[in-house]
Amino acid sequence: MKRKNLLLALLMLPLLTMAQSVKSPNGNMVLNFQLAEGGVPMYEIHYKERPVVLPSRLGLELAKDKHASRGMKETDLMDGFRIADSKTSTFYESWEPVWGESSLIVNHYNELEVKLMQEGDPLPQGGRKEGRTMVLRFRVYDDGVGFRYEFPQQEDLIYFLIKEEHTEFAMTGDHTAWWLPGDYDTQEQETQECKLSEIRDRMHKAVNWGNSSVAVFSETGVQTSLQMKSADGLYINIHEAACADYATMHLELVDGKTTHLSTKLDGNSNDYTSWPKPSPYALPKPFTFVSHLTPDATGLKGAMQTPCETPWRTVMVSDDARDMLSSNLILNLNEPCALEDVSWIHPTKYCGVWWEMIVGKSAWNYTDEFPSIKLGGEAFPNAQSSIINYQTAKPNGRHAANNEKVKRYIDFAAKNGLDEVLVEGWNVGWEDWANMWKRDVFDFTTPYPDFDLKGLNDYAHSKGVKLLMHHETSSSSQNYERHLEEAFQLMNRYGYDAVKTGYVGDIIPRGDHHYSQSMNNHYLYVVKEAAKHHIMVNAHEATRPTGLCRTYPNLVGNESARGTEYEAFGGSRPDHTCILPFTRLQGGPMDYTPGIFVTKLNEWSNNTSWARITIAGSLALYLTMYSPLQMAADLPEHYERFDDAFQFIRDVACDWSESKYLEAEPADYITVARKAKGTDNWFIGGKCDENGHQSVIKLDFLDKGRKYDCTIYADAKDAHYETNPQAYTITKRVVKAGDVLKLKEAPGGGFAVSLMARSAE
Repeated sequence: MKRKNLLLALLMLPLLTMAQSVKSPNGNMVLNFQLAEGGVPMYEIHYKERPVVLPSRLGLELAKDKHASRGMKETDLMDGFRIADSKTSTFYESWEPVWGESSLIVNHYNELEVKLMQEGDPLPQGGRKEGRTMVLRFRVYDDGVGFRYEFPQQEDLIYFLIKEEHTEFAMTGDHTAWWLPGDYDTQEQETQECKLSEIRDRMHKAVNWGNSSVAVFSETGVQTSLQMKSADGLYINIHEAACADYATMHLELVDGKTTHLSTKLDGNSNDYTSWPKPSPYALPKPFTFVSHLTPDATGLKGAMQTPCETPWRTVMVSDDARDMLSSNLILNLNEPCALEDVSWIHPTKYCGVWWEMIVGKSAWNYTDEFPSIKLGGEAFPNAQSSIINYQTAKPNGRHAANNEKVKRYIDFAAKNGLDEVLVEGWNVGWEDWANMWKRDVFDFTTPYPDFDLKGLNDYAHSKGVKLLMHHETSSSSQNYERHLEEAFQLMNRYGYDAVKTGYVGDIIPRGDHHYSQSMNNHYLYVVKEAAKHHIMVNAHEATRPTGLCRTYPNLVGNESARGTEYEAFGGSRPDHTCILPFTRLQGGPMDYTPGIFVTKLNEWSNNTSWARITIAGSLALYLTMYSPLQMAADLPEHYERFDDAFQFIRDVACDWSESKYLEAEPADYITVARKAKGTDNWFIGGKCDENGHQSVIKLDFLDKGRKYDCTIYADAKDAHYETNPQAYTITKRVVKAGDVLKLKEAPGGGFAVSLMARSAE
C-alpha cells in the first residue's frame, strides 16, 4: 500500500483512536475510520491499495432554535466524540426489481457501525449524564462505499435544526471532473469538463442564466452526481442515495479562497468580492469537497426529529469506466419496495403532443385574448376577479391539444405499437401559467373546450392505447397538493395510469427551492399518493433521483437534467449524452425524450436551433440513456418519412433482464447491450461525441448454438451531426455467439442493433 500521503495527512491530525477498517467482499475497497484530536470523526477510502479519499472530516453544524424549550443543545455534532461501541457485519441478498437494467440485482456489502457519544451536562450530585449519540454507518461494496449519519431517539437530542452538514471528500489530486454548477433550483445545465483547479474560472460561463429559475450558491459549488478521473486512471463518482425528508446535497470545492454566492445572482455579475465568507468548519485543503445542503426559505438546511438519519453519501470507484455505468450501489442503499401490489406498474413507450410546442410552432394555451386570467368555478370558489368563459373566448388557432390532433397521435401510436400518448396543454390555465408568482395556476381537472376528455380517452382505449396525463404545477406545490386527490380520481375515472408532472419556475411558497427538504418531501408525497391510485409518476424539473425508485417503483422516471427540449433552445453538445449516464443516471432513469429525426428545426418551423445528433445516434439513445419510460419525441409525419429507421423504435424494448456495458469513456463514447425481459432478443446501442468512434463489438454474450437475425442501423460513411445528420444505412445479416461487429460512428452519431433470436436449432 502507498503510505506516504496517508502518513503525512495523519501527522497533521494526531489520532486519539486507532483506525477501524472494513473491506469490501472482494477486498479491493477499504474504508478506515478514526477519531482525530478533539474527538473529530474522520474516514478515508482506498481502492486496490491506492488512496481515493484522503482523511476527511464528518459532522453536522447545528442552528440554535430560539423556540425550543427542551431536547435542543447548541453544541454542534462536529467534535467532542468518543467511541461508545462499534461492530462489523456482512450482508448478502439478491432482489428482483419491478423494472430495470437487469432482472436480478445482488446486494453484497460489509458494514462498519460506529456509535459515537458526546459528553453530557454536569449532574447536581457530580459526574455527567449520558451525552448525545450519533451513529455512523459505513457499507463497503466491491464498487464503492456508502455512509450516513443516524440519530437514535434520545433525551438530549429530540428536535434539531441543521445549519450545515460538513461531510468532506478530500481528493488525492487535481482530477479531471465532469460537473454542473451547484444550483438550488435547476440541473438544466450543460456538463463542464475540466481539472478541479479550473472550476472557479469556468463557473460563471457554465451557469445557464436564462433558465426559468436559477440559484447558484458558490463559485466552486457543483452538483452531484460528480464524475471524476484521476491522473493514474481511477474513475471516482460522488453522489447520494435515499434522499428522503432531507435536503439535496451539493459539493463545494474548498481551496483556501472559496467564497459563497448569494442565493440569487445577477447573470452579468462578476463581483465575487462581496460574497459571504465560508464557514469556519470548511477546512481549506486543496481539492477537498465539502457537502453543501439546499436551504429552505429561512436559510436553514433541515429540521429533524429523532429517530432519523441522513441520506447515504456515496463514493463509487473503479479503474474501468464500464463499472461506473453498471453499478447498482445507489439502488442497493435504498429500502426494498414498499408497495405490496406492483402488477399495475409497467415500462412504457409513448409519443405525444409536446415537441411542436417546445419548438414554438404550436401553443399550450387556448386563447390569446386576455393578458391574465383567474380561474373560477368549483376549483377556485374564492376567486376575486372576473372569470374567463372559455366557451366564448376566441381560440388562437395554435392550441395543439385539440381533438383532431390528439386522435392523429392516438392513431399513430396504435399503428406502431406505442403504449401511450402524452398530451400537454389540455387543461385550462395556460394563458399566463409562466407568471412565476401566480399561486393558483391550474386545477388539473378542467379541459379546454377543444379537448373532449371522455371522448378522447374512449377513442384511445378502443385502439388499445392510453393517454398519459400531464400536470404542470408551475412550481406552486401547495396548489398541486390541494388538488391532488381530485386530479388522481379524475385519472382513475378515465383510465389514465401515468402522469408527467412539471415544476417550471421559482417555487411557491416564495423563497423555497426545488431541492430543499420540504420540496423533496413534496415530490415523494406525490409519488406515494399516486401509488394509492395505481398511477406511475414521471417528474420533470424535480429533484435529481437518488434511487428511491427501488422503494417506490411507480416513480418510473424523472427529467432533472438538460433534456431533448434544449435542442430547441440552442442545442447541446454531442458529448452531452455521453456524460449523462455517468452523472445524472446514477440515481435513476431519465425521461430524456429521445428520437429526434428531423434535426434542423427550420425545416418545419421558424426555430433556427438544431439537434447535434445523427438519426443513428438518436436510435442509440434508447439503449445508452436507460429508462423504463421512453418517448418517440418527434412528430408522426417525420417518423413516417424515415419509416425504415423508425422500425428500431418499434422493436426496441424498455425493460431488460440483462445489460452489459461493452465500451465506455466519460463524454467520449458508450456502447451497451441489453437483453429484452421475457425474450431471448438482444439490442445494442452505441453513442459517441463530436469526434466519432470506431466500435468493435464481440458477441460473446449471445447464447451459444443459437442464430440471431441481426439488423444494424448505422451512420452512413458521409454522416455528420452538422452537415449530414440524416445519412444512415440499414444492413441485415445472421450472427451467432463469437461473431464480431465493427461499426464506425460518425461525429455526433452512433448505431443501434437488434438481434432477434431464431428458434433453437
